[in-house]
Amino acid sequence: MNWKISIASAAIAFLGLAGSAAAEGALNIYNWGDYTSPELIKKFEQKYNVKVTVTDYDSNDTALSKIRAGGHGFDIAVPSANYMPIWIKEGLLLEARPDQMDNFKNVDERWVNVPWDPGRHYSVPWQWGLSGIGINKKVYSGDINTSAIFLDPPKELIGKINVEPEMNDVLFATIRYLGGEWCTSDKELLKKVRDKLIEAKPKWLAMDYSVTEKLPSGDYAAVYYWNGAILRSRLKNPDIAFGYPKEGYPIFMDSVVILKDAKNVENAKLFLNFIMEPENAALISGFAKYANGIKGSDKFMPPEMKDAPELVVPPQFEKAGEFLAACSPEVSQLYARIWTDVNK
Repeated sequence: MNWKISIASAAIAFLGLAGSAAAEGALNIYNWGDYTSPELIKKFEQKYNVKVTVTDYDSNDTALSKIRAGGHGFDIAVPSANYMPIWIKEGLLLEARPDQMDNFKNVDERWVNVPWDPGRHYSVPWQWGLSGIGINKKVYSGDINTSAIFLDPPKELIGKINVEPEMNDVLFATIRYLGGEWCTSDKELLKKVRDKLIEAKPKWLAMDYSVTEKLPSGDYAAVYYWNGAILRSRLKNPDIAFGYPKEGYPIFMDSVVILKDAKNVENAKLFLNFIMEPENAALISGFAKYANGIKGSDKFMPPEMKDAPELVVPPQFEKAGEFLAACSPEVSQLYARIWTDVNK
């Protein structure tokens, strides 16, 4: 189905209304830490005379809990695809109809009729990527295309590993490492998953978000983390290498949404349309080093991203990647209990 706006006058009227109503004021963005391009924000502020405030969060669960509680003061958030159905079902989002905005024509067709927001009535692509392995080659020279790096770590890496503190990404890799499928409710397998993580965790140094500083500096010798951050680390230290877990790795997409209780709705709509401009989408990717969902943005990307091994999946590992889908509430509860036990 073609979700592009069908009547040009409607697009002009929509943007004219939004522009006249939001030529000044404020915009409050709630986003993952170290994920928002300062250059992008400055450009938006100058174009629309809008003061933007960005507040960071550290996980999907943190963001969801904050918005559920209300009284947050945010206009925009950036949830991951597997959490989007929860946000929509609970009525936390404004049906802003980005599919009717002028720049929606720039959204890559792959990212239009997505399962979590068919036709994009609520959200606009921000960035997408995957979780994989980052290694300091001076410390370890063995096979890095495996989740064994953090689940059954070699002796060279014990006590030097950081694992991203994001429940679904870690559980996905562990389930696949043990031969299961994502969203499984197999109690016997899930017990093995729990036991494996509890066994492995003492061999890790940390579960935090400081990878772009601590991996290149040598504080971490290995990480299970998002590919864009590992690319940023390699640009600081050429001894960093990236591995694709052959047992299976999760693919994510984060999308920009407007909150139902947003105070600056028209400015938020301006921002959604603004980031669908290819040159602006390239600013997002150029900063955090992830791919985006906007056609034509590649020609504005930094040259180091063109053939980056962290972004170009080798053919032999393509089938190991799986988009991180939302599991049923019952399965999600099982996974949450495992995660609680792991973090005790």
